[in-house]
Amino acid sequence: MNQTLTTLINRLDGAKAKNTGILSWASPIPSFGNLAESRVATLGLNPSNLEYLDRNGDELFGESRRFQTLNSLGISSWGEADSRHMHLIEESCNHYFDNTPYDRWFKVLDFLLGDLHTSYYSATYKACHLDLIPFATRSKWTDLTRNQRNTLFEISEGSLGDLLIASPVRVIILNGVTVVNQFQGMMQIELDTIAQKSWSLPRKNSANVQGAAYSGNLSQIGSIELEQPILVLGYNHNLQSSYGVTKGVLQAIRSWIKAQTKDLLP
Repeated sequence: MNQTLTTLINRLDGAKAKNTGILSWASPIPSFGNLAESRVATLGLNPSNLEYLDRNGDELFGESRRFQTLNSLGISSWGEADSRHMHLIEESCNHYFDNTPYDRWFKVLDFLLGDLHTSYYSATYKACHLDLIPFATRSKWTDLTRNQRNTLFEISEGSLGDLLIASPVRVIILNGVTVVNQFQGMMQIELDTIAQKSWSLPRKNSANVQGAAYSGNLSQIGSIELEQPILVLGYNHNLQSSYGVTKGVLQAIRSWIKAQTKDLLP
């Protein structure tokens, strides 16, 4: 992770990162949890600003702090970051779920992993979370401009692939159709799509939001062929923000994930 982290910090301090809405004083987050020990990774868009800010918009301090910042590292710019600072950033990533994780968001995804003997927290096998864009932004993704989003993808280019190539991850679970679409373009892969009636979300005054499952195998990242393909699974709902996601829908997605991985994971 060290080389990827160094690259991300250089990009965070670069000219392209300005005016993107990035929390420029907040460290990048290559992973939530220890990627080097994980066989399953969930994938989202980008970290929430609540990983760094309280509800009043102030930086988290003390026991509430989750990740490193310029303040916590005692430096005034990322150009001052040395190997010791990099180690502290990496440690905060590796031990995220041992400290004060944002459970309101992660517990939903962790539920999906329950039949795989895998968890972010404690289990027979570890899981971690990755993002397409490893930088937190002050505003929500939907409030960013198209130019801001495109630039964020540009300065994040290659980082996810570099992390996966060096990891033991065998399964990636994509959280929501936006992540699915961006992942397909980023990795140049086309996933199979299957309608899932049991995943439909009811609406009172309009048609139900239909459920869709995605699956495929990632055997190559850029010009590098993987020693073992990574199974890619996804669903179209963003489980933390889609209105009407019931326990039944979550259980149906969980059961589908288990069925897809039965020949891959014990």
